[in-house]
Amino acid sequence: MKNNIAKVFLIILFGISSMALAQVQRIRTLNLMGSQFEITVVEKDFISAEQAIDKAITEITRIENLISEWRPETPISQVNRNAGIQPVKVDQEVIDLTKLALQFSRLTDGAFDISIVAMDKIWKFDDTMETLPNAEAIQSSIRNVGYQNIEIDSINSTLFLKKKGMKIGFGSIGKGYAADRARTLLKQAGVLGGIINASGDISTWGTQPNGDAWAIGVNNPFRNGKVAAVIQKKTEMSMTTSGNYEKFVEINGKRYSHIINPKTGIPSTGLTSVTIIGPDATTANGFSTSLMVLGKKKGKKLMKQFPEYSYVLITDKGNIIRSLK
Repeated sequence: MKNNIAKVFLIILFGISSMALAQVQRIRTLNLMGSQFEITVVEKDFISAEQAIDKAITEITRIENLISEWRPETPISQVNRNAGIQPVKVDQEVIDLTKLALQFSRLTDGAFDISIVAMDKIWKFDDTMETLPNAEAIQSSIRNVGYQNIEIDSINSTLFLKKKGMKIGFGSIGKGYAADRARTLLKQAGVLGGIINASGDISTWGTQPNGDAWAIGVNNPFRNGKVAAVIQKKTEMSMTTSGNYEKFVEINGKRYSHIINPKTGIPSTGLTSVTIIGPDATTANGFSTSLMVLGKKKGKKLMKQFPEYSYVLITDKGNIIRSLK
């Protein structure tokens, strides 16, 4: 259930004003957490801006070293190696993030599940797949998936995966969490404004040097280079996008996304792109992934419970559904 590396457009309008003369903007692009990050900072001078970007990178790297399931030395890798064997002591931060993931699992009746990383790779998205896997292979692939078997001991600060062969991973909310944490750190340091863009999982604060709000475009995969909506707010904002338009397979004229339903082992269909806008990217990340699996009808029903979050849905037929406020 790894979140798609979604394309976004950062629409930055430069102007000349007295405020612009007193502030500078710096942008740095680099690879972190296995994805492309773009960090934009507005500060009083170039040195302060570059130092702020360095702080953000340090924080994002710290989080990667905490929750990556690919690096063998991380706490999550230790939890996965000890599945079905024994609980593993982890930082409170990992406990809290796991609790949030389980809340999404319960809220969506399992459409969101961080244990899906244990699924066997029966789906291939490299143009080599020509037929659907059979029902037996699909059922076998989900044998170690099930959030109900993730056990948290808050008193002893441990995680335990009850079944041998289980694995957990935070690809579905990890980059959103990193964007939020980097924003919080820089805000606390007094950085005037910026954007943490974690491959489409975005957290913003402050304004551009000329005082204008940050403007972020939602990509329309059916119209190359065009946007489905432009989000522009002067208040703190987060936005995440999940989609199937960059990593998928088409069989018998039907598109199958790399975002897979944890309960069925079958890729999600119906929606091509889900963008969620709200206060924090971690929660928005969870919603965008969940809605790709839930589909339009159930997804819209879920979002009615959370009026502080808006959405832009693009169906497989190219229809755009907005709830922007």
